[in-house]
Amino acid sequence: MTSLLPLAATDDAGCCSPAAEVLDAEAARDAAAVFKALADPTRLRLLSIISARPEGEACVCDLTDPVGLSQPTVSHHMTTLAKAGLVTREQRGRWAYFAVAPGARAIVERTLAAVLGTDR
Repeated sequence: MTSLLPLAATDDAGCCSPAAEVLDAEAARDAAAVFKALADPTRLRLLSIISARPEGEACVCDLTDPVGLSQPTVSHHMTTLAKAGLVTREQRGRWAYFAVAPGARAIVERTLAAVLGTDR
């Protein structure tokens, strides 16, 4: 004699409804900007160089040699990091100085939580 398993209960939305909140288009764009900023090895190195400095900041002129890139290229990378909210920029005369933004870690953590959910 064959015994059948009981049917699992489903809600009105059916089996294919998302179990958690899904990112809307704007939140997905914001998350992608953070991930894009962090996905480049040069930008990760620049963040590391700045955060390792005792004064916690670096002039763009001090960032070119360690990464082996020209000042305009480093400035482009730093602009991407700034737009993502990961660094702050202060103009001092001719030079721009960058520091890791006070809330940079929180931005990354919130972005991951938004994409992966807080309970996973």
